[in-house]
Amino acid sequence: MPDPGVSGAEPLSLAAAWGLVPAVLAVVAAALVLGTVFAIVDNVAINGARVRSAAEPFRTSLRWLIQQRRTTLSPDRLLWRAGIVAVPVLAVLSLAVVPIGGRTLLTTSADLVWFNAMEALLWAAVWLVGWGPNAVHALVGGYRFLAQGLAYELPLMFALITAGLGADSLRTTGIVAAQENLWFVVTMPVAFVVFLASAAAFTFWGPFAAPAGADIASGVISELSGVDRLVVQAGRAVFLGAAAAMAVALFLGGGAGPWLGEPVWYLLKTFAVMAAVAAVGRRVPLLRPDRFVEFAWMVLVPATLLQTLMVGLLVIWGFYP
Repeated sequence: MPDPGVSGAEPLSLAAAWGLVPAVLAVVAAALVLGTVFAIVDNVAINGARVRSAAEPFRTSLRWLIQQRRTTLSPDRLLWRAGIVAVPVLAVLSLAVVPIGGRTLLTTSADLVWFNAMEALLWAAVWLVGWGPNAVHALVGGYRFLAQGLAYELPLMFALITAGLGADSLRTTGIVAAQENLWFVVTMPVAFVVFLASAAAFTFWGPFAAPAGADIASGVISELSGVDRLVVQAGRAVFLGAAAAMAVALFLGGGAGPWLGEPVWYLLKTFAVMAAVAAVGRRVPLLRPDRFVEFAWMVLVPATLLQTLMVGLLVIWGFYP
């Protein structure tokens, strides 16, 4: 039987099944839910399980919504606004190839390439957010973000390639189907951890928050205020939620599970990954960019290469169905 992720009939997309507008609205709604849940979980991880902690993201969003937007002297308004808008847009687009109810908004022959491309463009968008205001701290934060990107981009690519290699498919639906008997996290633990760590680094969150560090007055986001700050912060939360959902598809069998329906299991797994990322990430100290770059090149790149090699050998031996 041909693998739908490689050949044969193209899997039915959400757009084809529901219509384009309902499918897009469903993905946007899913993005908002994932971003909101991650913001709540993250705040609870920082301040403890209290009602006030869970409600704080909503109060903060309301303050930003009504806050007056400030500006700087001689900013590059076009690039600055382009970067600000691009952050949430790219976060939502990254979710377009994550299976929702067994289907994706977009059906491509290379979903993993699409997801990685959205991350690479997010890299450029954040750089524009730092460059645009024509301010020292924001610019330094942007350069820090570029330095981190050079460190985690290759490990992330190898993590994605490993999942695709095990499934013999670059489509997320094909990767989920390949995990019917065994979740990939069992044979690809390094790729799983590196994927989540790289997603956190792409959003300069938790231990990878040096581009927005206190030592440079919040760095790349230092000049954001009002709706601009809300939009960028929402985009970061949505991307982290989308990365958690993608991790479930790539390594945790998608919506597979007993008794409950597939969408329920998918949501439960995604929320569990979010909680684990927030719990661990908020307990790891801030990493210096130069140390992280060294660690990535000396440890993460070889580790992910070895992981890919091991999976390649398992494929040759016929371990994966």
